[in-house]
Amino acid sequence: MNSMKWNRGLLSFLLSVWMFCVHAGATVSVEKCAADSLSAVSAKQIPIVSYTFQPKSLILPASLITVGAIGTAIDGMNDFHLFSRKDSVKRIHVDDYMEWGMLGWVFACDLIGKEKHNWVDQLCLVALAEGLNAAMVHGVKHFVDEQRPDGADHSFPSGHTANAFLGAHIAWKEFKDSLPVLAYSGYALAAFVAGSRLYNNRHWVADVVAGAGFGILSVELSYLIYFPVRNAVARKINLRHSDRLVLSPTVNPGGAGFYLSYRF
Repeated sequence: MNSMKWNRGLLSFLLSVWMFCVHAGATVSVEKCAADSLSAVSAKQIPIVSYTFQPKSLILPASLITVGAIGTAIDGMNDFHLFSRKDSVKRIHVDDYMEWGMLGWVFACDLIGKEKHNWVDQLCLVALAEGLNAAMVHGVKHFVDEQRPDGADHSFPSGHTANAFLGAHIAWKEFKDSLPVLAYSGYALAAFVAGSRLYNNRHWVADVVAGAGFGILSVELSYLIYFPVRNAVARKINLRHSDRLVLSPTVNPGGAGFYLSYRF
């Protein structure tokens, strides 16, 4: 009789242990799933990108624009007395292609080195910089209305050179810390574009010097404008998602589960 009671007691104890293990396992599983779900939600948060503007970065473009403007303002100083012009030249057209090709130079560099920002940010920066560059260059062109060496209008500043240095400077900002050789390579290509504009009798030296300044300035302004706006939008989207979606695990004596609430 005592043996039967002992066996029933042992069976009850083993059954209790088994039920506890099943309940604990279910709780751990649910909590793990909830944690995974929370991680998935947090992974969708848009990261905040830190960018510190350096005022000294405006010294170079401001200097180039000033030198170019002085050369244009003083009669006979457009070419800084560096060389004599030919009456006619056999034009090369590679500068017409490189003007726009340089806008994609940073994306070509992405295939080789480690960029500072992702391609989406880079695309937005290029688009914003090009918009600023076009507004400044074409506005000054029509305001100054300097005659080109070949007799055409709107010489100052050089738009081809501005676009080329725009692309080169974005690549420099993205790769100067990870791969300096790659970062500086764009400037050599941009200088070639500037030289071809002089060779083709389409611009004075003052035009390409100022053009380089406008291209670099447009990039610096795009970084200054873009990241505060981008981060403000990202914070608003992240806050909206965190307010609308609530997901948390729940455990009670009757079992375990999770609480999900989404506010439309």
